Amino acid sequence: MSVLVGRKAPQFTAQAVVNGGEFVENFSLDQYLGKKYVVLFFYPKDFTFVCPTELHAFQENLARFQERNVAVVAVSTDTEQSHWGWLQVPKNQGGIQGVTYPIVADTNKTISKNYDVLTGDYFYDEDDNFQADNELIAYRGLFLIDKEGVVRHQLVNDLPLGRNVEEVIRMVDALQFNEEHGEACPANWNSSKEGLKTTHDGVADYLSKN
Repeated sequence: MSVLVGRKAPQFTAQAVVNGGEFVENFSLDQYLGKKYVVLFFYPKDFTFVCPTELHAFQENLARFQERNVAVVAVSTDTEQSHWGWLQVPKNQGGIQGVTYPIVADTNKTISKNYDVLTGDYFYDEDDNFQADNELIAYRGLFLIDKEGVVRHQLVNDLPLGRNVEEVIRMVDALQFNEEHGEACPANWNSSKEGLKTTHDGVADYLSKN
């Protein structure tokens, strides 16, 4: 498993569906460089069970991300046509109608591979036949990318394990707090708490108050 934290987020250009149904041919994260933070999250498949709960959870909190100058972008290995079809299905029927943030189509698996969240691997056997050792879909990977395009936080869950959007927002707050104040964020920190100065006196002062 690659650790991308502290490194530039892998670049890509791909098909995507935005605003709940518009096709974009050359979607890229480059549009956010210098302007917005990005929460880029991968999910395994369209038309499944855990995935719509996550996509709706991000949509329900989209305004909170926007208030923090964060773009939310989803990726799976399904096609853009599959994404579009799923977006037409109402929530009460298992669909993701109402989701407006971009959903990228990683149909050639390269984005998932470059972010190291692809579940399987592929190879050529002794007869030069193309093979895969597992279903080539994405784990539930999530990457918080700063305005300079650097990954600052990553999380990868196995397929059955849905993510906590509140924790994603907490990490955004922590990153922005650190950037603004130059202070670290200790265990269980949230935006109502003080930061931790990286001096002995600062640590002692924080511990005395907590």
